[in-house]
Amino acid sequence: MALWVRYERDGVAGFGTLEGESIQPHAGALFVAPFPSGAALALGQVRLLAPVQPVRFIGLWNNFHELAAKLGSAIPTEPLYFLKSPGSIQHPEGTIVPPMGYTGKTLYEGELGIVIGKPCTNVSEAEAEQAIFGYTCVNDVTALDILNADPSFPQWARAKSCDTYGPVGPAIATGLDWSALRVRVRLNGRERQSYPAGDMILPPARIVSLISREMALEPGDLIACGTSVGALPMRPGMVVEVEIEGIGTLRNSVQARDGVPAAD
Repeated sequence: MALWVRYERDGVAGFGTLEGESIQPHAGALFVAPFPSGAALALGQVRLLAPVQPVRFIGLWNNFHELAAKLGSAIPTEPLYFLKSPGSIQHPEGTIVPPMGYTGKTLYEGELGIVIGKPCTNVSEAEAEQAIFGYTCVNDVTALDILNADPSFPQWARAKSCDTYGPVGPAIATGLDWSALRVRVRLNGRERQSYPAGDMILPPARIVSLISREMALEPGDLIACGTSVGALPMRPGMVVEVEIEGIGTLRNSVQARDGVPAAD
């Protein structure tokens, strides 16, 4: 198992493995035979960046049995997915900033993220399993009032692609058993979501295989596996944390509006 991170130091980006409170820098390409390079860096010397820079950022809806039962939704046999703009990516500890003039509800959705490590086009589930580089934490932030603003056209891409609405990180974990993981979300330290990844309807390899029939996936692409019960609005000034044991805690704050006190 390894924890891969991207970081910035003195304005220069790098990547490496997180080992306790230090980072071992690597050279080469993350997904093609990276190798250690240089002295270890203290975690406090760097700023962590989102660990991926995807060309394709895909999110799933209705992919957990418990939430489907709560909503009375049919169990899908294929991934029900939307696209988030890669420009929505936000770094660990970065601020979630609602669009200018938007005063509606902004939801958190803590999710397990699949990071692709090999090119995938029309691959089998076995091949898809081998193409998964690792897993990360995703907060699939949603501008709920935008999503439902037009009754004739749910605006999934627009509501989920606002700048900063895709926090990812803090690391990519390799060698994890995804089915043993639990996704937890806290708002200002209070737990709001806690659900097992093993409740997933379509498992990661099947998701990758089925999506690869319709679009090519490349190393670094990111697929958020969907969320379960407990997704709620965040208020300005709140701190939201998505934690998955073995990966780490993705922590972000929500920008406070002028004249609005920080939320408790």
